[in-house]
Amino acid sequence: MESNNQGAKPKRPAYRSETLARELSHVLMVRPEFFALNEARNPFYRAGAQVDSPLAMRQWEGLCQAFRAAQLDVQLLEPRAALTDMCFAADQCFVGVDRDDRSFAIPSRMLHRSRRDEVSYFSDWYSKQGYRILELDLEGEEFIEGTGDLLWNADWHTVWAGYGNRSTRGAVDLFSTMMEEIGFAVRKLELVDPYFYHLNLCLAPLTPDSVMIYPGAFSPETMAIIRASTNLHEVTREDALHFICNGVSVNGFYITPHISKRLEQILGAEGIEPLPVELGEFHKAGGSVAQLKMLLP
Repeated sequence: MESNNQGAKPKRPAYRSETLARELSHVLMVRPEFFALNEARNPFYRAGAQVDSPLAMRQWEGLCQAFRAAQLDVQLLEPRAALTDMCFAADQCFVGVDRDDRSFAIPSRMLHRSRRDEVSYFSDWYSKQGYRILELDLEGEEFIEGTGDLLWNADWHTVWAGYGNRSTRGAVDLFSTMMEEIGFAVRKLELVDPYFYHLNLCLAPLTPDSVMIYPGAFSPETMAIIRASTNLHEVTREDALHFICNGVSVNGFYITPHISKRLEQILGAEGIEPLPVELGEFHKAGGSVAQLKMLLP
């Protein structure tokens, strides 16, 4: 089922102490003023589909409300008319805080040329906020797509890194070397299903020691890595295609565009409160909650 997040402001859930993740206070977003379906970049696109712009704006505003309900301050980067997918703010950079408590941002190299100009606007914003900009030396057919494919574990100590659809193995190897040099381990995960073109469509970090995944999106070798690394909550392909794994676990809440019985079981077991939102206009482009934001450490 889908629902919006109207009504009383949710209370912060009462966690078990072992599930506490790092609390966050800010999220970066971009208004979907120019959001349009101009290019078939993934299997979710349908020929002739159009965006209902007023509805998309209302749905995006509902997502902002959900983040505020989860105790996050929403910061905004101004959209650009020619960049119709700029509202998907997860893809342009990867951000974090190093072991010396310095914020950093690693710019992406996007697979599709139509999205590459987005990166400089995000990099400039992070630089003005005091983030160190760390550049990967990517050339030729090497690509990496920010937190579409690079996900902090909920403790912000390790990174899950997907490759195979958008991001390439060579780029992930370079990213891994850079992260290890500043003190963070990276788990490299091969994606094999084109519908799950980004890691954040099939893996959602929930707590420091648990993730939710759709196993069919990964190679058998990758599944062995994941099973050996953390506690798993598995969901079906049907649930995953409803963007369940593209939700966001933050400050004791899970912001999601869809709630199934399985998701209710998982969140109940972890002591996490669901915050449902409606994002159907963005699903037409293959994105949902996690694609529309950048959590800021």
